[in-house]
Amino acid sequence: MTDGDMFIIKVPASTANLGPGFDSVGMALNLYLTLEVENADKWEVIPLTEEMEVFPRDEGNFIIQMALKTAEKYNKILPPARVKVSSEIPLARGLGSSATAIVAGIELADTLGQLQLTKQDKLEIAAEIEGHPDNVGPSIYGGLLIGCQLGDSVDAVSFYDLDLDVVAVVPREELLTKTSRGVLPESISFKESVAAGAVANVLVASILSGNYELAGKMMKADRYHQPYRRQLVPHMDIIEEKAPLYGAYGVALSGAGPTILCLVKPGSAQSVANGLKEWLPDMDYLILKIDKVGSQVVIEKNAAAF
Repeated sequence: MTDGDMFIIKVPASTANLGPGFDSVGMALNLYLTLEVENADKWEVIPLTEEMEVFPRDEGNFIIQMALKTAEKYNKILPPARVKVSSEIPLARGLGSSATAIVAGIELADTLGQLQLTKQDKLEIAAEIEGHPDNVGPSIYGGLLIGCQLGDSVDAVSFYDLDLDVVAVVPREELLTKTSRGVLPESISFKESVAAGAVANVLVASILSGNYELAGKMMKADRYHQPYRRQLVPHMDIIEEKAPLYGAYGVALSGAGPTILCLVKPGSAQSVANGLKEWLPDMDYLILKIDKVGSQVVIEKNAAAF
């Protein structure tokens, strides 16, 4: 990278699980983590939004650590850079903020180190770090992603023809994934796992066939995690009850929570949000679209240097 060069990394947020698709199904959303990267003599991270100000401003920053870890995997030493970071994604709310940081770090390493990684390469690296593909996958590929991680192998399929919008109901308090995972059982019975798998299968089939009403039914019927996490998100019951009355197809915990996701007909998101505000006025309501592009890197100025 030479003086004056700059590139921009843009990574979409994600929602994971959609109810029964636990650690497997995720969807990209149009909230973004953005990095503006330019040449520097040492690593420097400059926060451009308030939530980014709490993180280290040198190579100790998680994004830089992910970049260095990725480069090390390919025996590359990255040149230092100045990285301006901004984010529209609420932290610790179940919208994939940590996954976007992982993906951004991989994209940073790929561009600075000229690694020439494919999307599949990026998915495998990210899933190895995260432990599952349901957030990192959509952030890389965009759209709806169904993924499977077995040992070192990660396989995923993405879909983009989705006639849906999203309302995210976001509490103003955090819920750490570690806390939310702590209430899950270590195991469930064979009979229960068969039922849970069947619900997940019908969820995916109904979304892909455009039967969103059935998808909503399956979102509520999850047996993997929502019955256990419900105690941590008391607002979920009322959203499940009221959102369909205002036109929502279905309701699910977004990732580990505490955000609740409502899948809605395009154009109806604002009326769903307005209706729910009558019952839960202290929540934040985000009207979102499905991101169908995934992570992007845009080279500016002396692009030939890359």
